[in-house]
Amino acid sequence: MTEQQTTSVSQEETALQELAARLRGTLLRPSDAGYEQACRVYNGMIEKRPALIARCMDVADVIAAINFAREHKLTLAVRGGGHSGPGLGTCDDGLVIDLSGMKGIRVDPSARTVRVEGGCTWGEVDHATHAFGLATPSGFISTTGVGGLTLGGGIGYLSRTLGLTIDNLLSVDMVLADGSFVTASAKDHPNLFWAVRGGGGNFGVVTSFLFQLHPISMVYGGPMFWPLELATDLIKFWRDFILSAPEQINGWFGFVTVPPAPLFPEQFHLQKMCAIVWCSSAPLEQAEELFKPIRAFRSPALDFVASIPWPVLQSLFDAVYPPGLQWYWKADFFTDLSDRVIDLHVKYGTQLPTMHSTMHLYPINGAAHRASMSDTAFSFRDANFAEVIVGVDPDPVNNERMIQWARDYWMALHPYSAGGGYINMMMDEGAENVKAAYRDNYVRLAQIKATYDSNNLFHVNQNITPNK
Repeated sequence: MTEQQTTSVSQEETALQELAARLRGTLLRPSDAGYEQACRVYNGMIEKRPALIARCMDVADVIAAINFAREHKLTLAVRGGGHSGPGLGTCDDGLVIDLSGMKGIRVDPSARTVRVEGGCTWGEVDHATHAFGLATPSGFISTTGVGGLTLGGGIGYLSRTLGLTIDNLLSVDMVLADGSFVTASAKDHPNLFWAVRGGGGNFGVVTSFLFQLHPISMVYGGPMFWPLELATDLIKFWRDFILSAPEQINGWFGFVTVPPAPLFPEQFHLQKMCAIVWCSSAPLEQAEELFKPIRAFRSPALDFVASIPWPVLQSLFDAVYPPGLQWYWKADFFTDLSDRVIDLHVKYGTQLPTMHSTMHLYPINGAAHRASMSDTAFSFRDANFAEVIVGVDPDPVNNERMIQWARDYWMALHPYSAGGGYINMMMDEGAENVKAAYRDNYVRLAQIKATYDSNNLFHVNQNITPNK
């Protein structure tokens, strides 16, 4: 090694030691204990090895890590809950800001708000808010990170009733690319606040979110299952019902394989079926009345709908989808579901390639339609359904088969779609798909990106190129 190389290595080591000293949390390198565990993300298909992982404990740690990445021209990734399908919370050779140590949650029951730090999962939020009989709209799996789901829009069980997660977001605290700290809301940095409501992690690191809470404690919900031969009639019934149903009721349709779990009678184990998973926030007697036409359609083979605590519904499928499975996602929005579209769903959805693989159709009408297409970065306010096709399995040997199924399924349906997908349920598919996800909002997003991150430091995401 030459003297110049020795000096360079020495300077690099000094810089790393200085960064470690500035962090209240831990700075992990590949040789450190805990690094291998810290590398793992929810999708087992993603295997990346960052040079550094900054396990941040507070905003000061985030500022130090951002400044270091910018000054040393390192690729920067930001990890909240780690659920990103394409693994956009990690990177090879760069620096990962890991927010999983930032777990602060503060409920203000009189204002009906909750302040949530960027490393929290929705299950942790539900635990804190349920004690006060309150909740805010989130997703479908309680291990999902608050940050990723919110910044992409937030489709979930309460979308028809209370809107998307971003429709219940009051403000965010953020660290920007230059290391400065801002609070963005409808009054402060309103352009930035508009952008983070659907624009993903393109604009900075959100260290905390302030959400509006609602008096939701018990819900009337859970899954119903029907045999596959009823698929065509069931989707048509569900489509017509959910488009005109009261906003208090929500239910997503799916093609599923019944897991071999004690909850299910043994004769249904590993059987492919149709499912609708319901959630009604109406009082019990009113909810039971709402469900009469549902149960009158055809008696479900399995009916688990009952009055249950909101956190129970939110975590119902956590055990079926533990961290580390292989995941491959494809997504689209639909304005309507024609008979031709339904026929294609039945053709491909009944061919689930593995037990964990599935297709879901989420309704996003009702309260989610109150905002206009330009009110937030999330643009598909005119769509009625969000489709996600997911190949999932524990064994990588099945990846090729389930990826091909998902792609074939998506290709068959895409010509009938609204033209773009939900960024939280897409793989890393390039600039054109990102533009399709934002439609007319993309130009404004690119301008805001240029204002707050002109050099695209935050590019490990569904990336919006700064319009300089």
